[in-house]
Amino acid sequence: MANIIIIGMQWGDEGKGKIVDLLTEFAHVVVRFQGGNNAGHTVVVGQHRVILHLIPSGALYPDKKCVIGNGVVVDPQVLLREIDELQKLGYFKDDEQLMISENAHLIMPYHRRIDVARERMKGEGKIGTTGRGIGPAYEDKIAREGIRVGDLFDETVFRKKLEANLAAKNPCLETCLRDKGFDPEAIFKGYMEYAGRLIKYVANTSVFIDREIKQGRHILFEGAQGTHLDVDHGTYPFVTSSNTVAGGACTGAGIGPTKITEVIGVSKAYTTRVGEGPFPTELKDEVGEIIRERGREFGATTGRPRRCGWLDIPLLREAIRLNGLTGIALTKMDVLGEFETIKICTSYKYRNKRCEGVPSQTHVLKECEPVYEEIPGWKAELRNARNFHDLPPKAKDYVRRVEELTDTEVILVSVGERREETILRRNPFNLGPRLS
Repeated sequence: MANIIIIGMQWGDEGKGKIVDLLTEFAHVVVRFQGGNNAGHTVVVGQHRVILHLIPSGALYPDKKCVIGNGVVVDPQVLLREIDELQKLGYFKDDEQLMISENAHLIMPYHRRIDVARERMKGEGKIGTTGRGIGPAYEDKIAREGIRVGDLFDETVFRKKLEANLAAKNPCLETCLRDKGFDPEAIFKGYMEYAGRLIKYVANTSVFIDREIKQGRHILFEGAQGTHLDVDHGTYPFVTSSNTVAGGACTGAGIGPTKITEVIGVSKAYTTRVGEGPFPTELKDEVGEIIRERGREFGATTGRPRRCGWLDIPLLREAIRLNGLTGIALTKMDVLGEFETIKICTSYKYRNKRCEGVPSQTHVLKECEPVYEEIPGWKAELRNARNFHDLPPKAKDYVRRVEELTDTEVILVSVGERREETILRRNPFNLGPRLS
């Protein structure tokens, strides 16, 4: 039995979708435990480029069970559209492949409208949300005003909660946010239609996961976003609305922490960020543009161009500490094959004083300057490498330097977007010796 958590080490978009898809081969169950359809995991299989927003990446394997845990906020319209699109591609033919927690909270139409209206009102002070209603849905959850997936199947309960919420939301939308309110009957009718399609997937997923663990099944817990977007530990307020760190897997899936055997962090060989917020190693020059174009750095959910910069070791060290990482999956090594020299940020300088860690105050981090170490590039194509020994010496040196600076082993190196373009040095589902 092995229960593995996959976590992003940066600000999201690290390539977790590919890593989860790859390791799903060795798992029986894949569990998504937080976030909503503000996340986008891109997986390339054969000729198909599949972008998943809510359904775990295990959906691309016919014999894997996919679970949407209680920590996820679910937009039923988006979820059903995603199911339809996967089925058109020939995936997800068996309805029993998907389970949705009855305790997961629903994203409602008013959540989306509030999200967009607030960003508009903030102007230059906007956070940079996706406008998908994620934050407002989590707000209602914490305020104990949320509507859960299980409520869909009791019309009386659903209607009562919906009407109570709109009694508060409509005046706020119309008066404070200068937007339109909602007709409760229209929402009620639409969500009852969703209920008819979703009921076959809904269950107590915490009980299911516990039973699978007791039967010795391998479970893969899939995180969305990245460590530094965590609502408690990230670059607040430029964060998401949930706990993206490894501890969130336990609360968001309904299991105890003693059940976890490994936590793997995913990091690009460089750094990217979408939206607003501090970014010490950001490159606003030709180098940044080259990385963006070579790495196809555009948001899977929004299409927004990602901000790009050199690898930031203080961010990775922070992620290792917060998540208790046992290994790193280093992605997009192939993107850096263009450069004669490559920089790695090893620490920051704040007002001429060196600081090794990541300042907790956002305004301080915004003023931090990166302290770089420069190493030779490898100027070579890596996509055909299948073993660590296949890599050019200078590419191997880069991986080893990351290990030295983070004091954590790199168990996987991704050299392209396809499944086969991967070097697996140690399989976390088989705790044996390194493969290369």
